[in-house]
Amino acid sequence: MTHLEHTPASASKRRLAPDTSRLDPRSARAWTEPMAVEPIGGGCYAVASASGSEYHVDLPAGRCTCPDNGYRDARCKHLRRVAVEVTRGDLAPPGRLPGDCAACGHERFLPEDGPSLCNDCRFERGDAVRDRETGDVVVVARATDTPADEWTVEERTVAAYESNDGYPADNPVVEVVYPFSEPRTVDLDALDRYAFPHSRLEKANAQLVE
Repeated sequence: MTHLEHTPASASKRRLAPDTSRLDPRSARAWTEPMAVEPIGGGCYAVASASGSEYHVDLPAGRCTCPDNGYRDARCKHLRRVAVEVTRGDLAPPGRLPGDCAACGHERFLPEDGPSLCNDCRFERGDAVRDRETGDVVVVARATDTPADEWTVEERTVAAYESNDGYPADNPVVEVVYPFSEPRTVDLDALDRYAFPHSRLEKANAQLVE
């Protein structure tokens, strides 16, 4: 039996890149010219063009510092190149920057503001999570960007507590509450909060509190 017998046929053959002969000149140059693009925050990108010039693109505003955009008010090749790379997933979208996730350590596109966590590791307010040490299900009250070795509770950092040995000291702290410590009618913000290093918690696939 050959390898091909194990491989399903594609529904249709397609190009991975567009047929540039059918594109307008600016779009064709955006796809074909060598450019280096780097996100610089705030939805802006530095674009080094083939000519050696560098321009700044503000993607949400649709602006570029190049003459084509500034004087002709055209959607220039630099704007189009940034849009192409963001759409393909090669470049961080506005509001995110490349970096290492503080929990899993993998390189991802991370939020510019807030905890440096990828989507897979990020906790949101109201998420049910499980304490790996006790098995208790708790609820996230707030995810922070403060490392466990900088968050102090009763004159000790969160990282210094014996129960947190083995968890990275630079893990961001997550504030949680015990949802059943008071009647279910008690507001989330009225419950006592406890600080844990992020890696000590795992998602419990539920939303206990809105």
